[in-house]
Amino acid sequence: MTPPAAAPLVLEAATTEEALVSPQRLRDALGRFATGVTIVTCLDAEFGRVGLTANSFNALSLEPPLVLWSLRRQSAQMLAFARADHFVVNVLAEDQLALSRRFASRRDDKFDEGDWLPGEGGAPVLAGCAAVFECETFSRQDAGDHVLFIGHVLALAQAGLPPLVYQAGHYHGLGEPL
Repeated sequence: MTPPAAAPLVLEAATTEEALVSPQRLRDALGRFATGVTIVTCLDAEFGRVGLTANSFNALSLEPPLVLWSLRRQSAQMLAFARADHFVVNVLAEDQLALSRRFASRRDDKFDEGDWLPGEGGAPVLAGCAAVFECETFSRQDAGDHVLFIGHVLALAQAGLPPLVYQAGHYHGLGEPL
């Protein structure tokens, strides 16, 4: 049996470059890329434990060990992360979907759920994750309407748990290997 042909890539006509790459069209196209889901945390002298759900996490370098994530400039948590010397990227496992939603909300009691321990620089580490990266802030880079946070990985942990995946505006499980 012959597999069905893939849908052709259709480039939409636009009269200007701006219309072709509008923020909504860019968001929609980026949504086709599946990502992992993380909770990024830090400890702030004024605000205490701070955390948010992010899927903008990526590897940057093996030597030295660097990772990055980005945060929208207008985020309410920007000040805390901008002055933090350390942060933790907690890569969520499939069974941590509720925590992802909790940390994506504006609620004040985010850390009332989950098993949290202090990591490097006091930044909260979540137990039961697929992976954890404890980082010292290496640099911050302005990039459009976001700031890139680059971290030097000081400690890490991983578990054989399936990660939580996000794609096209929905959460997914990883599924079986192809």
